[in-house]
Amino acid sequence: MSLTEEERRVMVELEIERAEKITMQFETLREQQYWDTLVNRMYYAAFHAVSALLIRNALHVHTHRGALNMFNKEFVRTGVFSEEEGHLFSKLEGLRERGDYNCFVDATEDDVVPLIEPLKALIEKIKGML
Repeated sequence: MSLTEEERRVMVELEIERAEKITMQFETLREQQYWDTLVNRMYYAAFHAVSALLIRNALHVHTHRGALNMFNKEFVRTGVFSEEEGHLFSKLEGLRERGDYNCFVDATEDDVVPLIEPLKALIEKIKGML
């Protein structure tokens, strides 16, 4: 499905708004030490920001894995984003999947907290590109 420029603009705006709303939840979840929930929200903040970037550039994907792969292909491998930024998105996806689907493993403060500021910086970088 092709979007018009106006539709794309609206979708980008909605995706970024969602990423920003989710980011506002980080501190409360951190204070409550809800590490699995925090990593889930962090991943979705990244996912929505990356989705905005993909939509803005008329790159269509249908899955979370597709968004990760397209981000790496179009923006990391081309040097627009660093490998560290690509790894951050990938790591968040893995931590989120582990926390959501594996009852035997919980995310820890050490897993999650060091990723908060790099994620915020990634989202700001994406916003600057839109």
